[in-house]
Amino acid sequence: MTTNSRGVAIRPALPSDHDVIWSILEPVYRAGETYCIPRDISRDEALADWFVEPFTAFVAEIDGEILGISHVGRNRPGPASHVANASFATAPAARGRGIARALVEHAKDWARGQGFRAMQFNFVVSSNADAVHLWQKAGFAIVGRLPAAFDHPTHGYVDALVMFQDLTKGEQG
Repeated sequence: MTTNSRGVAIRPALPSDHDVIWSILEPVYRAGETYCIPRDISRDEALADWFVEPFTAFVAEIDGEILGISHVGRNRPGPASHVANASFATAPAARGRGIARALVEHAKDWARGQGFRAMQFNFVVSSNADAVHLWQKAGFAIVGRLPAAFDHPTHGYVDALVMFQDLTKGEQG
């Protein structure tokens, strides 16, 4: 377990965390605004997807309360297996408390420790301005734009961004 200066502790997720993880994922998935996941995905399907190999799932806690989740792993196999990928979600009541920032920093550190040389976010919905801003503050650059690639339930077709960071160049955010 790692704990940052704001008291956010991050540890590997356990099967006993599934109910809380689902309570964080469900509203995000049902809203359909940020993930390429069917809005009607079942709990079991969502958890299976979150814990699928080659990803490792983590939870972020403050005072023992799980407030955010991540999963980190290989983006693609073979010659691209040195590039990590990650996904994040924060409990709605915990937004603005540094949970997502702690999770992204942990993901980068964990990926470096596993020998990954870079991290890429394949599909960041451009209308998710808070995430785009946070990932940029954490050192990720927008390296690609997929025009009208995401059908947002409110905004209609919006762009998706590909964001990337070289993890071999030390801290960038």
